[in-house]
Amino acid sequence: MLLKNKIASWKYRSILLLGIGISNIGEWVYFIALNLIVLDMTGSPLAVSGLYIIKPLATLFTNFWSGSIIDRLNKRRLMIFLDIFRAMLITLLPLISSIPLIYFIVFILNMASSLFEPTSMTYITKLIPVEARKKFNSLYSLVTSGAFLTGPAVAGMLFLIGSPEFAIYLNAIALFLSGLITFLMPNLEKQMIASTLEEKMTIGLLKNDWTAVFNFSRKYSYIMIISFLFSCVMVVMASAVDSLEAAFAKEVLFLSDSEYGFLVTIAGAGIITGAMINVLLLKNIRTSLLIGCGAVFVSTGYIIYAFSDSFLSAGIGFFILSFFIAYANTGYLTFYQNNIPVNMMGRVRSIYSLIEALLIIAATGIMGMAAQMISIQLTVIIGVFVMVILSLILLIFSLYPSKKEFYQA
Repeated sequence: MLLKNKIASWKYRSILLLGIGISNIGEWVYFIALNLIVLDMTGSPLAVSGLYIIKPLATLFTNFWSGSIIDRLNKRRLMIFLDIFRAMLITLLPLISSIPLIYFIVFILNMASSLFEPTSMTYITKLIPVEARKKFNSLYSLVTSGAFLTGPAVAGMLFLIGSPEFAIYLNAIALFLSGLITFLMPNLEKQMIASTLEEKMTIGLLKNDWTAVFNFSRKYSYIMIISFLFSCVMVVMASAVDSLEAAFAKEVLFLSDSEYGFLVTIAGAGIITGAMINVLLLKNIRTSLLIGCGAVFVSTGYIIYAFSDSFLSAGIGFFILSFFIAYANTGYLTFYQNNIPVNMMGRVRSIYSLIEALLIIAATGIMGMAAQMISIQLTVIIGVFVMVILSLILLIFSLYPSKKEFYQA
C-alpha cells in the first residue's frame, strides 16, 4: 500500500517534469534556429543581438500587470493556453520575411513566456506537498539543466537532417505536446473561473496589488532580502558577466571557435554532473546551505574563470561554477515555495522579476561600457568580485541561527 501511494504521488510529478523537459529543450532549439534564420536573412550580427534585447523588454512590458492576472486565473488552464498560443505563433515565424514583424512576434512570444514562468511556479507550489518540494526541485533542476546540454545538441542534429525552419516547426509541436501534457495534470483550482472578467483590470487594482506586495515585503523583509540577494548573484551579475563571455574567450584567452564551443560543453557537463549528484545527496544538505554555499561556490568558479589565462584554467572555472548551480537553485526554489503565500505568488514573482530585468539591463550596459573603456578581463574581474561580495552576504544571511524556521519544511 505504501509503495502504491508513493507511485501514485509521483505520477503527476513525473508528467509535469516530462512537460517541463520537452518545453525547455524546445526553447533552445527554437532560439538557436531563430538566430540562424535572422542571420541568414540579414547577414547582420547586430540584427541577431536584437533578439537578446527583446526578452528583458518584454519582461518590463509584461510583469508590472501580469501577476494580477496570474493570481486571479486558473493556473492549469492558463498554462495550457500559453503553450498552445506560443506554438501557434512560432509556426508563423518561418513564413515571415520582414525583420520588424519577426521582432514583433518574438516580443509577443516573450510576453507569453513572462506570463508562463510565474504561473508554472505557482502551480508547482500548489501541486507538490511541502515535504516533497526539495526532492522535486532537485529533479526540476536536473531536467532544466539537462536542456542546456541536450537542447543545442538536438538543434544540431535537426540542422543536419533538415533546416532551421524545420527545427522551428518541431519546436511548435513540442510546445503543443507540452500543452497536452499539462492537460493531463489535475485541475487544482476547479472553483476558479476567469475572475478578471468580473473584476476588471484597472489602475486602482494594479495599485492595490503592488501595495499588497510592498506590505508583504516590508512585513517579511528577511524572505525578500534572501530573494533579492540570490537574484543579484545568480541572475543579475551572472547575466552581466556572461554577456562578455564570448569576447573574453576570443580576445583574452585567444580561443578558436571550436575551443570556445568545447568550453561551453564543459559548462554543460558541470551542470548535468552537479544536478545528478545533487539529487543523490539532497537529504544530507540543509536548504540554507544549498542557497548560501551554492552561491559562494558558483562565485568561486567565476573567480577562477575571471583570472584564467588558458583554456585549462577557464575550463576548471566553468565546471565549478556550473556544477554548483543546481545546488543553489534547488535551495532557493524550496525556500521560495515554502515562504511566499501561494495566493499572491504570481504578483510577488512578477514584480520582483520586473526589478530583476531592470537590474540586468543596467548591469549589462555598465559592463559593456566598462569593457570598451578599460579592458574586458578587468571588467570581468570587477563584476565577479561584486558577485563574490554579494554571495558572501547571502551566505551570512542564510546561516543566521535565529532564521532557522524559514528553511524548515
